[in-house]
Amino acid sequence: MPHAAPLPALDALVDGVRNGHRATLARAITLVESRKPAHRALAGDLLQALLPSQAAGIRVGITGVPGVGKSTTIDSLGGHLIAQGHRVAVLAVDPSSSRTGGSILGDKTRMGRLALEERAFIRPSPAAGTLGGVAARTRETMLLCEAAGYDVVLVETVGVGQSETAVADMTDTFLVLMLPGAGDELQGIKKGIIELADIVAVNKADGANLTRAKVAASEYRAALHVLGGREPFWSTPVLTYSGLTGEGIAAVWDEVLRHRAASEAAGALAARRRAQQVRWMWTLFDERVREKLRAAPSLRAQLPAIEHAVAAGELSPTLGASKIAALFGWPDF
Repeated sequence: MPHAAPLPALDALVDGVRNGHRATLARAITLVESRKPAHRALAGDLLQALLPSQAAGIRVGITGVPGVGKSTTIDSLGGHLIAQGHRVAVLAVDPSSSRTGGSILGDKTRMGRLALEERAFIRPSPAAGTLGGVAARTRETMLLCEAAGYDVVLVETVGVGQSETAVADMTDTFLVLMLPGAGDELQGIKKGIIELADIVAVNKADGANLTRAKVAASEYRAALHVLGGREPFWSTPVLTYSGLTGEGIAAVWDEVLRHRAASEAAGALAARRRAQQVRWMWTLFDERVREKLRAAPSLRAQLPAIEHAVAAGELSPTLGASKIAALFGWPDF
């Protein structure tokens, strides 16, 4: 049998990440994504060692309907930020990647300009099938990027369903991209996603679409007036811009900075970061409990029978959960 590759030295990883070495950062992220116990232990030590190096970067979540132009927007926004002297990391949350292959793997080519920038770092999400697992590793990747000197982290949602909520929960500002010609259905965007938005931006506001984009922006402003925002100190603005030409991109970023300033002034930013840290811990704990249950042969052998009994209506979900907990030695669960 081939010997396992030796683990990298902790000190070398810490120094490499702190010095912004891209290859070391990529290796550190791969370590964080690994499920091997030895890798996890080293990753835990690495993240702990880098805690003092994690700057208060700007974390922006970005979502939008299919075809809205997320990649083009990120490419344009990233270029604008780099021109201002920022270092930009682009991450993705894609819980569907193990089933469909996702789309972020192609985004590195669609973000043509940004992918060539030395001050930019683009990383797809790991191909894990659960939202909690993907989100947890994206959070840790975000912390590594900040420790490596990337002061702006753009987190893109690629999947559907709860991925938008997860990204809104791990970032400071949530940007929802929309298309011209909203229509009565609001393009299929759920009311809950609009309620999560800190900023709404209508893309493709150029050429023949300019008038339609302005009309759509007016419709969203009216909708937001009824729905209200998610924070008492902030009224969600609606802007128009063109990811293709870059027109309006600077104004979108100005709103991100304005939201950050308002959050800091209200004490909300620091409170959100503290709450996020605790939620991240419990997300990782929940994920590892599930893995332990499914990996242990003595436990795994009994799970199919419990699941079958619950599915057949022979056992209530409540008792089913209690039986699973008993397998861990938790009789009073």
